Amino acid sequence: MNSTMLQGAQDRFAEYFVRNFIVVVFGTIINCINGIFVFTFFRSSIFYNDPRYILYIHLVINDMLMVFMTVVLFVMAYAWSNVPVPFCILLLIISSTTHKNTPLTLAGMAIERYIAICKPLHHSHICTVRRTYILIFLIWGVGVIPALTDLVVFGIVLPISIFTKGALCSSANLYSTPYHTVISKCTHGLYTSAVWLILLFTYVRVLVTAKRATSDKSSAKKAQSTILLHGIQLLLCMLSYITPLIDRIYVPLIPSEQKKIVFFHYLLTNMAPRLLSPLIYGVRDQHLYKHVKGLFTCRILIVKVKATK
Repeated sequence: MNSTMLQGAQDRFAEYFVRNFIVVVFGTIINCINGIFVFTFFRSSIFYNDPRYILYIHLVINDMLMVFMTVVLFVMAYAWSNVPVPFCILLLIISSTTHKNTPLTLAGMAIERYIAICKPLHHSHICTVRRTYILIFLIWGVGVIPALTDLVVFGIVLPISIFTKGALCSSANLYSTPYHTVISKCTHGLYTSAVWLILLFTYVRVLVTAKRATSDKSSAKKAQSTILLHGIQLLLCMLSYITPLIDRIYVPLIPSEQKKIVFFHYLLTNMAPRLLSPLIYGVRDQHLYKHVKGLFTCRILIVKVKATK
């Protein structure tokens, strides 16, 4: 019996090690790819004055931070089962805020493309660098509200002594009261509905403009494709909201594969969407792609200056 228990413990250790190894490697790859575009942005000052690239790099940095926090929480769930509650709450606030920031930033980028295509004469006056940074500040302010609401409810419902204890660091374990369930459903519905309405409105308007355009049809169609890709990215991000429902449907059908299903959903809904950010702008945008390509080929651009009489 002891040998059977030892073999079972070894199998569980091997299974946990493989899962954590996959998550860490996958998260490192995502952050390395995104880090290339962040380095390219800060290396080339020509991107500093374009609101489109500022919003894009904010999305990439936000996704990098979210991936890092997600990997940390995933590994801690296996390696550290008694995390101090204040430290765990801090990690959950950062993770929740970055998760909410993604759809809000996508909505901001869609509005910027709508103004650039449908109101080109007013674009330079409306979409300034200063207003772009104000928008980013507002995104973080709105994104942190659900996390702070969870913290306030947590402090009101539970005794203050809970902050001196340790617990398994996950939102499902820490924020398990019925109040948190209601708040989570309301915030998810409100945020996703608002972002979807913005994406739908901007896509339709750009689509109409693309059909009416007589000169710059290529830019309008490109903006239309970009907003459509934002919708796909948002759809993948939204899968994390309905993952518990999917688990309830499929886990009873295949109870022996419960852990594998949950792990697959985690990779699909939390990690994979973060690979779309470099695809949408980093690869499709010729201007940014040229600088990334130059970074890898180590080309030196020589500008010849000729004297004029």
